[in-house]
Amino acid sequence: MSYFDPHILPSDITPQAVFENRRTLIKAAAAGSFGMALAPWFSRQALAASPEKLAATLNAAYAAKDELTPYKYVTGYNNFYEFGTDKSDPAAYAGSLQTRPWTVSIEGLVKKPVTLDIDALLKLAPMEERIYRMRCVEGWSMVIPWDGYSLSKLISKVEPLGSAKFVEFISLADRKQMPGLKSNVIEWPYREGLRMDEAMNPLTLLTFGLYGEMLPKQNGAPVRIVVPWKYGFKSAKSLVKIRFTEEMPKTSWSMFDAREYGFYSNVNPQVDHPRWSQASERRIGDAKGAFAPKIKTQMFNGYGDQVASMYAGMDLKKFY
Repeated sequence: MSYFDPHILPSDITPQAVFENRRTLIKAAAAGSFGMALAPWFSRQALAASPEKLAATLNAAYAAKDELTPYKYVTGYNNFYEFGTDKSDPAAYAGSLQTRPWTVSIEGLVKKPVTLDIDALLKLAPMEERIYRMRCVEGWSMVIPWDGYSLSKLISKVEPLGSAKFVEFISLADRKQMPGLKSNVIEWPYREGLRMDEAMNPLTLLTFGLYGEMLPKQNGAPVRIVVPWKYGFKSAKSLVKIRFTEEMPKTSWSMFDAREYGFYSNVNPQVDHPRWSQASERRIGDAKGAFAPKIKTQMFNGYGDQVASMYAGMDLKKFY
C-alpha cells in the first residue's frame, strides 16, 4: 500500500465547489458540453452513460461539516485489490464487474436466514444520504456523501439468535470479473467482520450509492458497508454474504498480518501502525495539493460521542 501522491490527479476544482453543486456537476459530467470539459478528470468506468439515481434524503444527524471530497477523487483513487493494487486500478479495471443480477445471502445464527436480490435490498428501508469522514489506515482521508440505511435495519429483519456475537462480511471473488484475484496479496474472498454491537450501531451503513447515484463499480458496487469510525479497509465492498457467528471471524488483513491490522481497527491517533504514525492524515482533494498541511487525526475519526461507549474498559492498544 502506498500514500497518496497529490500529483496523480488534478486539483483544478475545489471541494467547496463540488459541495455546492454536487449532483449538478455529476449530471453535467455525464452528458452535455460541460461534461466534455470534465471528461479528462474521470476514467471511462467512473462515468456511467446513464447513472442510476437514488432517492436519498440527507440525514442531518449524520452529516460531517467537513468539505466534501470531489467526486473525481472518490471514484478515481481507491483501494479495491480485487482489481489491482494501484490506486488507479479499480477505476481502470472494474468495468468487468457485473452488478446485476446480484444477491446477498444472510445466514448463520439467525431465525430468518434469507437470500435477497439487490432490488429487494434497495427497498428494505428508506434511503438516506450521510456525509461521513473516511480515514484510510495508510494515512489519507476523504469526506464522502454515501447513500444507504443503517445495517441494523437489515439485521432486525433476520432476527439474530442470542448466541450471535459477531457479523462476518464476505465479498465477491470471481476471477473472470476481478483480475486482481490472480495476485495472492491476500487470501480470497475478502472477509471482514464486526462485533454485534458495532454492526447494530446506527452509524454502520449498508451502502448502495454515493453522490446521489448507485455505487460506481470501483467503490464497491452494488452494495457495501461503511463503518466511519474504523479504518477504511473494515468497510467491505461488493458483498455477497453476511453471516452471523458466535466466534470472532477471521478477517483478510488480520490473516495477512495481525500485528499490523487488528480485528477492531478503530481510528486511533495514539496507536501507530508499525510502519508509520497515525497521528495525522492528508485530506485527499485539498485545493492546496502538495502544499496542504496534514490535519490531526481524531479519535474514532471524530465519532467518539456515538461509539466510544462500546469500548469502555477495553485496552485499545491491545484491542487495536
